[in-house]
Parts: sequence; C-alpha cells; structure tokens
Amino acid sequence: MLRTLAIRDFVIVDTLELEFSSGFSVLTGETGAGKSILIDALTLALGGRGDASMVRESASKTDISAEFAVNETLAAWLKEHEFFDQDQPLILRRTIDNAGRSKAWINGITATAGQLREIGDMLVDIHGQHAHQSLLKTEAQRDLLDMQGGLQAHVSEVGLRYRAWRNISKQREEFETNAKSVLQERERLEWQVGELDKLQIKPGEWESISQEHSRLAHAASLMEGGQEAAALISESEHPVLSQLTTIQQKLLKLLDYDAALKPVTDALESACINLQETTYALNVYLSRTELDPARLRVVENRVEAIHTTARRFHVAPEKLHEEFATLSAQLAQLSNATDMDALKAQEEKARLAYLQTAQKLSKTRQKVAKDLGTAVTTAMQDLSMGGGSFSVALNPVEPAAYGLEQVEFLVAGHAGVQARPLAKVASGGELARISLAISVITSCATATPTLIFDEVDSGIGGGVAEVVGRLLKRLGQDRQVLCVTHLPQVASQANQHFQVSKANQNGKTVSQIEALDNKQRVEEIARMLGGIEITATTRKHARELLAS
Repeated sequence: MLRTLAIRDFVIVDTLELEFSSGFSVLTGETGAGKSILIDALTLALGGRGDASMVRESASKTDISAEFAVNETLAAWLKEHEFFDQDQPLILRRTIDNAGRSKAWINGITATAGQLREIGDMLVDIHGQHAHQSLLKTEAQRDLLDMQGGLQAHVSEVGLRYRAWRNISKQREEFETNAKSVLQERERLEWQVGELDKLQIKPGEWESISQEHSRLAHAASLMEGGQEAAALISESEHPVLSQLTTIQQKLLKLLDYDAALKPVTDALESACINLQETTYALNVYLSRTELDPARLRVVENRVEAIHTTARRFHVAPEKLHEEFATLSAQLAQLSNATDMDALKAQEEKARLAYLQTAQKLSKTRQKVAKDLGTAVTTAMQDLSMGGGSFSVALNPVEPAAYGLEQVEFLVAGHAGVQARPLAKVASGGELARISLAISVITSCATATPTLIFDEVDSGIGGGVAEVVGRLLKRLGQDRQVLCVTHLPQVASQANQHFQVSKANQNGKTVSQIEALDNKQRVEEIARMLGGIEITATTRKHARELLAS
C-alpha cells in the first residue's frame, strides 16, 4: 500500500508531500490543475521513463520519493536483491537533473530503473485514461485474458517449446539446403577431434610437465648447487654452522656481565637451528635428485608434441584440453544435425511437445474466457448497457509463440444486437464503460495492493457515474484504490478526497494539493456539479451525494 508521496520540483509542482490511507481515494480539480501530474510523478518513482522536461523550470533536478508498506512477497524480493531493511518500510526514490541524468534508490541503496520497474509491478497497477485505446489491440486483449487467468507462466512455457521446435525445424531446413557444406564442416571437425584425441592431453598436464621438464633439464645444476650449499653450511673447512655456534658460545659466556646480550644469543640460537634444518632438507633433496636422461627425453618429446599441436590449433598449450571439449561438442551437435532421420524425429518430438502444451493452454483459456465474458456482461447491466453482452472469442490460428488461437473481445451493446469486435464499437461512451468494467474485474484477479485509475471514467456520466463510484469503493474494501476523476458522483463515494489546484507564485504557475475535510468536500463536489458559480442548490445536491 502507498503510504506517502513526496515530490520536489516536478513539472509545475514545487514541493509536495501527501499521506495516503487505505480504501478508496480520489483526486479532483479543475482541468489542467495537475491531477495527472501526480500519477506521472508516482510512475517515475516506479521506474517509468523520464527526461529533463520533467524538471520544474529554474530547478536543478526533480526529486520524487514514495513510501510503501511491505508484505511477504515484497520482503522476499527485497531480501533476494539485498535491499531489505526490517526496521523500515519500503522507500523508492528517483531523481532526474536538468541534463536528463537519472538516479534511483531502493531503501537508500543505489538501484537501476529496471529494478524500480520490477518491484513497481508488484506495488501498483495503473489504469490510464486511454486504457480503452490499448484494449482495441489484439495483443493487449490476449495479454489481459492471460493475466486474468494467471496464465503468464503457461504462456512462457508455450513460447519456449515453440522456439525449440522452430530452431530444430530451421536446422533441418538449413541442412537440406546446405548439405554439402555441412558434411565438409563435419569432416574438418572429425580430423581436428582425432588429432587432439591422439594427444590425450589432460587438464593441468601442461603445467605439471613443464615443471618436470625444467627440473630434469637442470638436474646437474640443481645437484651441484645443493651440494655446494650443504658444504658451505656444514662440511667445508670453515662451515657457517660451526662459526655461528662458536660465536653463540662466546656471547653466552658474556651474558653474566650484561643481560642485554640475551636477544642476540637467542637470535643466534634460532639461526643455528634453522641452518641445521636447512642442512637436513638439502641432504634429503640431494638424495632424491638424480640425472635421468631417459626420462628427460620422454618429457621433451611430450612437451614438443603439445607445443606443435598448440601451434597447429592456434591456442595456448594449457588451453588444448578445453579446445578438445569444444570441438567434440560441435562435432556431436553436427553429427546429430547431419543425421536427417534423427533430425526429423527430433523435430516431430518438439512439435508434439509444443502442441501438447499449447492445447492445454487453449483449454484453460476457454474457461477463463467464459468466466470473463460472464463477469463483464454482468457489470455492463449496471453501467446502463442493459441487455448488452460481452464475450471472448478464441479464433484458431497457425501455431505461434503465444499459442494456437488469437483472442478477440466481442461486444453487443444491446439485446438483439449481434456481437461485434470491440474495435468496431461505434460509441465512445460504450467503449469507455466496457473498458472500465474490464479494468475493475481484471484488477480483482491481481495481487497488486494499490490500484490507480487515471480518468478512466471519461465519457460517462449521470447514473452510470454513480455506479462507477460504487464499483471503485467496493474495490477499495480489499485494496487501496486511487482515482483521478472529474465526476462528482465518483468523488462522493471516496473515503479520502484530495483537491488539486493551480496558483501563481512569484509569476510562476505551481500545482498545489490538499486533503479535504467534510465541509471542504461539500464545496468541491458542489463545484464539480455546478461549475464556477456555487449555489445553495448545488451545495445541497453535494451533501446528498456525500450522504448517499
């Protein structure tokens, strides 16, 4: 649920901070006062597109923050993306400077606009004033039906199976067209894999054999150096170890005269011990080191073989085993691809898997289509379209990524009238009412906690407007509903009422908004009823609307 919205320097808004409650809230005001600007600001905080034109004139940047209550689903997303803070609500913030640069934060941590959009889809569902226009598009109708039935995952699976089928079909078609070049490529890969297979190189072998070659090639130098070091330490005419021992013994005798020599004697003792251990380690090393010309020849031949193969394949010696794995995988794939019978069998298997999934989707869509048709038809009766009906046609099409049928909304505005595609409904008022009914019904199917209707009631009035207000109020019993409206019948049903107005400050137009108390609501409803001049009659009518 949206708790607060703070706006600074956005279009014609100077500074604004609003607190929202649960239930049904409306925003009203004169045309051009900035009602929809508030929705635009919230949309920006939710990751919508923005540019420098949104920054108020003479300001350096626009700054928008929105605070939301956190439920379990949101908490899980925030934890997964490392934005969770159990001691605070969810806060989204977005800034855009006058150069068009955008920054975003989630709970004070830098985020991307994409992350704002992702979490925004779980927070708010906005039905714009031109929603009925998008409903005229076939794709939008299909998406809405699938959303109503919660079929998005199923549709994604159908799309994956369709693409898998088409990829194999394309592979088979390409092979039929380019059979000769495919066979040549296969022969080339067979030769390369064969050469690498003969080498039988293993992961890490190059590093180990390079070390062994270095040791064997320099064995004489290693032995000579080790023997010389051992002699200098303990076996020469004046060995270092004996000299250090003599020095230590002389200084130990002097300790009785000056204890300050203790660190020196301790250091000499440690040095003697280390030299003794060094002598032992050298003797062990020399006992294990020997000249082995035969092994050296074997290792040199192996190093040369690896080097030669690496140069031939234009890769580093340590990468030869990876090259072997890559080429083997390519050969296996190409071998399958050049087996026409196997390829056709794979294609048929992929086709059947797609059809099975798509047919299951079609069956589910049929049930959802029937339920949606019934629900919208019922709503139409309350929206002054008595006898009218709404249905969803599922027209068969060639297999596609979205399934085996195209969705088409059909409407009969009155009893006895043949149902026609929604796009051919002549009356703009009918289209607006049907769109509103669909929006309300489909909103009930989503778990989004906040619903926003931006002048979706345009094109209707009178008793229908009152029905719309009651629909939105009933919807507000289960979730938070915000509605920008110009209809007093709708505004009078709200639990919370905001008035948007324009004012002139220092020669510049700014948008202002305030929450109305009961007395102020009467005045605003009366203005919406009677226009510029508010009379006792319009006030009376306003009080009656609010009391109804």
